[in-house]
Amino acid sequence: MKRSKKDEFAVFQSKVMWRFCGNALLSVLIVMGLYLFLWKQRLGDIVVGLLEFFLNIKHEVAFMIYHEYFRGYKEIFFVVAIMLVFLALLWRLFRWMRKYFKEINQGIDILLADDGAQIQLSPEMLPFERKLNAVKQTLEQRKAEAALAEQRKNELVMYLAHDIRTPLTSVIGYLNLLEEAPDMPVDQRARNLHITLEKAYRLEEMINEFFEITRYNSQQIQLAKEPIDLCFLFVQLSDELSPALSQRGNSIVLDVDENLTVYGDADKLARVFSNILKNAAAYSYPETEIKIAAEKSHDLINILFQNKGDAIPAEKLPALFDKFYRLDEARISDTGGTGLGLAIAKEIILLHGGRIQASSENDTVTFTVELPAAD
Repeated sequence: MKRSKKDEFAVFQSKVMWRFCGNALLSVLIVMGLYLFLWKQRLGDIVVGLLEFFLNIKHEVAFMIYHEYFRGYKEIFFVVAIMLVFLALLWRLFRWMRKYFKEINQGIDILLADDGAQIQLSPEMLPFERKLNAVKQTLEQRKAEAALAEQRKNELVMYLAHDIRTPLTSVIGYLNLLEEAPDMPVDQRARNLHITLEKAYRLEEMINEFFEITRYNSQQIQLAKEPIDLCFLFVQLSDELSPALSQRGNSIVLDVDENLTVYGDADKLARVFSNILKNAAAYSYPETEIKIAAEKSHDLINILFQNKGDAIPAEKLPALFDKFYRLDEARISDTGGTGLGLAIAKEIILLHGGRIQASSENDTVTFTVELPAAD
């Protein structure tokens, strides 16, 4: 059962309240004792007796000294005595409270220390102990997240530099060849220019995808959501990708209800599905089909992309959506992939409140996408 904030501090409040009440009661008792001591002549008897004893004088003389120098200032003595009592009790209360301040100060020192130690306070300070430990845990978590973000940034830069080097080296090589051979045959020059242009486009694509994944990571993407005809969208993508797929004898087979609609950003989701289909084409066996199926389940749309290809080990499936992850470097280099397509797809799906996952069994690779259905 969850305790309220008031209940959490009940023990500490109770102890402080009892301490204050005890000091207040003690103050009242002392003041009453002073009153009886000063106003009921008991103080006078004691003072007269002390004067007689220490000064060795008669009772009448001692009484006259008391009457002359003490009795007329009885009110002042009473006020001073009360002030001294309250100051003494206040100092006593402060000393008692100081141990709690000391504990909190020690807890803050542990909070700032980077040693993983837990903060421990008195039993009645348990709510403060929990909150300080929660703050410490949050700070440690944020520090770890910052370190991880820095590591990922460094990895992004490293991977980008590595991937840019290959097409950039090719562009420079072909340009040098064109410059050094001005008498090159026209057809060979045109072929070299075409290759150089393809490498430059590849370089541009990589840079664009790098900045795109960076924007998703920094939450700078705004979605323009609307109802989307899912079947129509897949038909469009099939027509666009058909020339590239036909080079290896692959084709797309649709099994999508014409009435299915999802609620999302059409351009961003088209990018997701295109990236998944391009990945499927890159890893599919030649002369095989890439199947797309979709169905509605409650308020979700489940979309399946299946292709025939080499089985993916189970431990590598989660890594498919990591930035720059590649199953086969040689094959990706041939097909022009950047290793960011599935990472971008995952970020877009997450922004839509959906999820994406991959599975592999019996030479069949399946990507499953869940998206909210349109109302």
